Amino acid sequence: GGVVYSDIITTVSRTYAQEITTPSSGEGLDGLMCARRRNLYGIINGLDYQMFDPKADPYIDHPFSKDDLAEGKSINKRMLQKQLGFAEDDSIMMIGMVTRMTNQKGLELVESVLDELLANARIQIVALGTGQANFENMFRHYAWKYEDKLSANIYYSEELAHKIYAACDAFLMPSLFEPCGLSQLMSLRYGTLPIVRETGGLKDTVEPYNEFEKTGTGFSFSNYNAHEMLATVRYAERIYYDRKRDWNKMIDRAMSQD
Repeated sequence: GGVVYSDIITTVSRTYAQEITTPSSGEGLDGLMCARRRNLYGIINGLDYQMFDPKADPYIDHPFSKDDLAEGKSINKRMLQKQLGFAEDDSIMMIGMVTRMTNQKGLELVESVLDELLANARIQIVALGTGQANFENMFRHYAWKYEDKLSANIYYSEELAHKIYAACDAFLMPSLFEPCGLSQLMSLRYGTLPIVRETGGLKDTVEPYNEFEKTGTGFSFSNYNAHEMLATVRYAERIYYDRKRDWNKMIDRAMSQD
């Protein structure tokens, strides 16, 4: 009734506004959304730029900006590595996940390839969140198996979340669907490059890296496929280690997003 009699209908990203006119994402309302398409809009969510400000964040160990990015990231990374019991080495690529551990957030994909990813990569992964027991236990198991590469924090902490955004090099968000998403916006703000699936607001807010045109603010993949996600993480890892200048320019573009 609300949709039928409204003058304007809005949701939280342009792509999601299109997605809800399809049977796969319309939850039974796709026919109605199609009928009201001329009055249906998507407006991206925003962040509180005072609460999420790397220059003045009380939760992080070392405030930083684009002007002192290298030093700021290095200090925050080493402090978080020390807190988590990792090797303190700021040259190692660190990937963060702050998420509800549910199917919607793409944890099925992570579950399928996490063992392969950790076994054959020079990376550290820090995960924070709670949710379905099978995913919580999956993270606990691999944190036990790869204690030097994975930290599983099965609870929620605002302080640790901010530290993850500030310290990590990349942020993994392979959602099945995502009306807008806030974590990727926070990651961009802190110069932590998002690795996302192209759905909803993730597609609208993260421009995929183009190594030929030297553009982009992160990395993305289109299909809900675990090995496509794995290949994208591997690609990001290669750019991090082999093309550091391109990586740093991407961080500059990411932190310049509004």
